[in-house]
Amino acid sequence: MIAVGIFFMCVFSVLELVSHNLKNVQRLQKPAVDIGSLASELSLTNKLEEGGDAGDFGNLYPGVSWNRSITMVATNGLFQVDFIVQDASAGGRFPAESRLSIFLYRPESTMGATVGRRF
Repeated sequence: MIAVGIFFMCVFSVLELVSHNLKNVQRLQKPAVDIGSLASELSLTNKLEEGGDAGDFGNLYPGVSWNRSITMVATNGLFQVDFIVQDASAGGRFPAESRLSIFLYRPESTMGATVGRRF
C-alpha cells in the first residue's frame, strides 16, 4: 500500500510538471507585438502634423492598443514621434508596455502657426 501511494504521488507530480510546461509553451507561442511596425508604417508618409493618435491591432493582436504623439523638434521639419504599445492580454495587474521614440525629417510638412515663422 505504501509503495502504491508513493507511486501515485510521483505520477501526479510528473503530470503537474507536464501541465505547467505546456502552459509555458502556449505563452511562448503567442506572437509578440513588433512596435517597429508602427514606426515603419509612419516612415512611409511624406508629411507629418503635430498631435496624437491611438488605435489597436484588431484581430491580429487582440487586447493590444497603441498611442502615438508627434511633436516638432526643430523649425526645419524635424519631428519626434513617441510610440506606446500596451498589451492588456498578457495577464497580470498592469498591462505590459513598450515604448519607442524616433526622429523623422519631413521638410514638406506643414509647420505650426507660430513655429518657424518670422513676422
